[in-house]
Amino acid sequence: MTFKTLYKPVLIWCLSFLFIDASCKKEAKSPEPGKQQEAATFSNPLLNAAPDPWVFQKDTTYYYLHTLGNRIQIWKTGKMSRLKDVTPVTVFNAPASGGNSRDIWAPELFFLNGKWYIYYTGSDGQDRNHRMWVLENANADPTQGTWTDKGQLKTHPEDLWSIDATVFQQDTTLFMVWSGRPFAGGSTDLTQNLYISRMANPFTLAGPTVKIADPQYDWEKRGFPVNEGPEILKNPAGQTLLVFSGSYCGDDRYSLGIARLQEGSDPLKPASWTKIANPVFTGLASANAFGVGHNGFFKSRDGKEDWIIYHANSASGQGCGGSRNVRMQKFTWTADGLPSFGEPVSTGQAIAVPSGE
Repeated sequence: MTFKTLYKPVLIWCLSFLFIDASCKKEAKSPEPGKQQEAATFSNPLLNAAPDPWVFQKDTTYYYLHTLGNRIQIWKTGKMSRLKDVTPVTVFNAPASGGNSRDIWAPELFFLNGKWYIYYTGSDGQDRNHRMWVLENANADPTQGTWTDKGQLKTHPEDLWSIDATVFQQDTTLFMVWSGRPFAGGSTDLTQNLYISRMANPFTLAGPTVKIADPQYDWEKRGFPVNEGPEILKNPAGQTLLVFSGSYCGDDRYSLGIARLQEGSDPLKPASWTKIANPVFTGLASANAFGVGHNGFFKSRDGKEDWIIYHANSASGQGCGGSRNVRMQKFTWTADGLPSFGEPVSTGQAIAVPSGE
């Protein structure tokens, strides 16, 4: 066999190997069949017909809830930007009659002392009878197990009109904050204040009821005087901020405000709380955001970013009903420890997903 006859087959074999190797490398870079790369952006709204949004974050899992009127559902997800892809789980259906058979509003989920609790507003269908209620679940996953009705959270010393419960812990003491009226019912005065009480346990108020904020500025009195939807936010230094919604929820100018708890002070003393004079987050017509408010907060999966979730109407005059949709956007902090929410991001505008997604 001559060198020339040997060289030709070897050359053909080498070229064939290179071709196959290159083809394999090219094929390896292609995505798996049926698997698409997830988008790096999302846009608001996340969900329609979603007033009073709330998120509880446990590690890298998010549990989302909003007002549904006759039931409570939980959306469980690892990516808040993909909330619309989640099928919610119904964990509570309102009974046919009684004090929590109608107007199931503003549910909030918490993990306390190794158990899950949902605080919500309910009534018998009459506005004068709105009160706060609580459910309990010992399962590790709040979308599983059994939710037990722990009954009404009665304010002390009188059982007064109350909605929008939220809780927080200061040192070793558990507190509840809510929006209420200074009477049991039957009055034409629709003023809503913010109240606080110490809790004996996650389903019992120990009292007394203390008023810590009332509508004092013009921006809190549109429609009628209202402070509602209280939410606790800790700044990077660990200071407690109380974010709330001001004015009637059906007014386009419904906005967010802040009351700041003095460091080291007693939350049960009204003087411990200082309200900021101006709203910190308001609607923006050019962004199709009217009546922004009743919000929640969460961290990105990697803990590097702070996000606000809130509801808004997409058009003026849509009021305080089912047209409100849920939105979210990132926020930063000012040098003096206050959140800088900026302006509402326009509907349909691309927003980078939370870091870590």
